[in-house]
Amino acid sequence: MAKRHYIPVTADVPGAASEGNCALIRKVIRTALAAEGVDVPCEVDVLLTNDSGIHEINREMRQVDASTDVLSFPEFDLRPGELPAPEDADPGTGLVPLGDMVISMEHVAAQAREYGHAKRRELSYLVVHSVLHLLGYDHLDEGPQKAQMRAREEAILGELGIGR
Repeated sequence: MAKRHYIPVTADVPGAASEGNCALIRKVIRTALAAEGVDVPCEVDVLLTNDSGIHEINREMRQVDASTDVLSFPEFDLRPGELPAPEDADPGTGLVPLGDMVISMEHVAAQAREYGHAKRRELSYLVVHSVLHLLGYDHLDEGPQKAQMRAREEAILGELGIGR
């Protein structure tokens, strides 16, 4: 049997790493990786925080003095469609360390209200968005890159049965 992905979820705010949130995050990550054709066992580390926590990380790691909804820190410099290989695995664990994601649960709640959908949908969207960043997708332009990423996000959320 193939080794499964390792997805530790931690939180620095009370209640964020509930059993329900952790199960949803892991399911979304596994679905996104499968949808993108990742067939090697990977590690994705997830931190759930609040706006001040993500603000501090954004300032320290990206020199951006602002909070945001999600941050992604990929281990590899991939391009969309380029997949990690078995030789990228850590020899000690056998897992490919894809990278880290940080999600502001305050932003999850605020954006769910703003867009008129459930927090579950917003959290799922941000997780998919981050996984795609870890796999080399970007949306820096307002053209083809952004359209490609948005199409993949919606396709993966559709596979999960999570619509707008």
